[in-house]
Amino acid sequence: MPGEPKRVVSLIASATEIVCALGKRAWLLGRSHECDYPPSIGPLPRLTEPKLNVHGTSLEIDTQVKMLLKDGLSVYRVDVDLLREIDPDVIVTQDQCEVCAASLADVEAALCNWTGRHVDIVSLRPDALADVWTDIERVAIALGCVEDGTALIGALKARMRQVTERCAGLPKPTVACIEWIDPLMAAGNWMPELVEMAGGTNLFGEAGKHSPWMTWDQLRAADPDVISILPCGFDMPRVLDEMHLLTAKPGWSCLQAVRSGRVYVTDGNQYFNRPGPRLAESLEILAEILHPGHFDFGHKGTGWMRFEGVRAAA
Repeated sequence: MPGEPKRVVSLIASATEIVCALGKRAWLLGRSHECDYPPSIGPLPRLTEPKLNVHGTSLEIDTQVKMLLKDGLSVYRVDVDLLREIDPDVIVTQDQCEVCAASLADVEAALCNWTGRHVDIVSLRPDALADVWTDIERVAIALGCVEDGTALIGALKARMRQVTERCAGLPKPTVACIEWIDPLMAAGNWMPELVEMAGGTNLFGEAGKHSPWMTWDQLRAADPDVISILPCGFDMPRVLDEMHLLTAKPGWSCLQAVRSGRVYVTDGNQYFNRPGPRLAESLEILAEILHPGHFDFGHKGTGWMRFEGVRAAA
């Protein structure tokens, strides 16, 4: 019945933000270990945990992930007993990326011996920006709040459209978005769209497709005007810990972005890598980075900072 409270579990951070943005925080009874926004969801029980050391270096994490996937193993573990105890009506997960969060296969495996009533599994797959809107709509349908979903999507689109319209006529710098440092990976999926919407020219990664690996020689050859570093799952302090891996590369100091002071460290974990409501903030951050002096949404120092040599300046 529409509007009737449901018992909801979210196993991906972006979905948790979607549920809360739809005004259904009170319905959330469980979350993943990565769900940390909004702060009010902190007390909720964690239903997942990684099978790897997430505190390792980029290379160590990448190596562990590849070994798990090579052996046909999941990167995450679902607490089946706790999930059964919560007894949800709706579980929101994803099947877009095996590395990003508990997958549809993980959830189905956890429910393989489930007895009792039907559980509605909503599996999100946001390959491009349009898919994010579709996913919000699907969550709203599952929660019986379609009108709230329509209103949320409309408000986010309007907010982002205002940024794009203000970028019209401004110079379009070339941009390289780095989604992983070691080995190097460019940002794909919705990121190329956000760069273009923010008045930039995206150099690597294709809209609607998974993030591609890249080489240092490719980055040097492209010599972008702007480099935005937004590793998946990393906040700014953690990015700074690994910047030496880039600054030690041959020719780093000769790059146009480095010489002009246009290398930026961002909080990819909280913004760019979460395909949910805060993609609007992500677009605003890009606008501030690409067009200094034209935009100031207040994200400087929290969502991004300019990298200077071996340090960053807020």
